[in-house]
Amino acid sequence: MTTATATPATPQAAIENVNTSRRLIEELWNKGNLAVADEAFTSDYVGHDPATPTELRGPAAVKQSATLYRAAFPDLRLNIEAIIAEGDLVAARWTSSGTHTGDLMGIPPTGRKTALTGITISRFENGRIAEDWVNWDALGLMRQLGVVAG
Repeated sequence: MTTATATPATPQAAIENVNTSRRLIEELWNKGNLAVADEAFTSDYVGHDPATPTELRGPAAVKQSATLYRAAFPDLRLNIEAIIAEGDLVAARWTSSGTHTGDLMGIPPTGRKTALTGITISRFENGRIAEDWVNWDALGLMRQLGVVAG
């Protein structure tokens, strides 16, 4: 497993990486434009998320994940609260909101509105995301859906 240690990048590359991260959130997660995954991720992309049982591998896995969450929360909206670039790394702190109107991994629709926070650290290679480390409030989501007490 790769560690998230920044390697040198030009200031222009860092700006472009931030722009790619912003575009990915807006286009893929907020609008459901799956094609942007093919442009934003390397073919051997790896996504690390402790809330999922396996790593995401490749743009197709990212599209599948986005489709799953957007089907469960059709009004899904992610907002970047802060974004920082250093070398080939971009860290984005974000909030999300949505209404649970579709099945979510066996959880039937509850109609409940949700709001949570998360952080994504992306490692770029040649302008594309090669690896992500994502941490988000999965327990908070389950509590908001009424799946666990809290």
